[in-house]
Amino acid sequence: MAKNSRQAYAVNMYAGKQVSASSWGTGRAVARIPRVGGGGTSRSGQGAFGNMCRGGRMFAPTKTWRKWHRRINVPTKRYAVCSALAATAVPALVMARGHRIDEVPEIPLIVEDSIESVKKTSQAKEILATVGALDDVEKAADSKKIRAGKGKARNRRYVMRKGPLVIYSKNDGVEQGFRNLPGVELCCVTRLNLLQLAPGGHMGRFCVWSKSAIEELETIYGEGGKKIPSACMDNADLTRIINSDEIQSVLNPAKRRPYQYARKKNLLKSMEALQKLNPYAAEKKRAAAAEWAKRDEKKEEKLAKRRKLRAEKKQYKEQGRKFYEAASAQGSVCEDGFNIE
Repeated sequence: MAKNSRQAYAVNMYAGKQVSASSWGTGRAVARIPRVGGGGTSRSGQGAFGNMCRGGRMFAPTKTWRKWHRRINVPTKRYAVCSALAATAVPALVMARGHRIDEVPEIPLIVEDSIESVKKTSQAKEILATVGALDDVEKAADSKKIRAGKGKARNRRYVMRKGPLVIYSKNDGVEQGFRNLPGVELCCVTRLNLLQLAPGGHMGRFCVWSKSAIEELETIYGEGGKKIPSACMDNADLTRIINSDEIQSVLNPAKRRPYQYARKKNLLKSMEALQKLNPYAAEKKRAAAAEWAKRDEKKEEKLAKRRKLRAEKKQYKEQGRKFYEAASAQGSVCEDGFNIE
């Protein structure tokens, strides 16, 4: 429904096409995009018209004959209005929408018909303060801030949270009295607006009803009036229905829990399962495991022996290195000939 108040917009149909251009065709080793004709300027020969070209049109230019509005069936809209009205009477939903109703004595809030003749904003403010609804108005006033985005330059500069919705039956000045309060909106009971009862698609608007307005709902949706959706269940307490004697007396007795079979074990991994199925194979597997254990022990002995030999070799190598260094320090044996004293 929010789409039905939109205005059509589109780009200029001549935007990006106000230039004479034609394609050069094939055989000139350039793209076949239309190109500006003429010469003597940098513009000549440049691509035109295409959305990939500088100064060209956009891709899929927007048109005013787009499908802007959405048709909604009348029963569907009435169903939505009834659901939104029912949600305004649930304090949890009203508080979940962010309304401040801590000081409100009851939900829905119904006041006397004298509210419909209030013409001064000061009087309206006093009435809301008396019934505890002024906190929601102040919350809306404090939430006023500058809009994010380009809308701030398009006559939509500020955004503000929603406050109470005052619903009246007859306008004897109530529009003048409440219209200047920030966040407060007014609506006649004969023209209930779904976008006001559930702003943004979130049900639970805080409503202030006049006595005659709440009584007129019986005429609008009562006998001979608009048809409202009927409830699928008269009693929604499903647990109480199931546990009632009438239902439990005709139910079948509770079934026993089905037998759960033990999980089948893998014979290749479980020695117990292999022992039950084939004791000889299990014994053979144990003997093989013991053999491997013995081999591991012998392997450790061999490794220890090899490490010992390697350590001895290192020791001898160290002695040889020291001897070579001492011999090199004495110089050449044949330096003075073969004279041996």
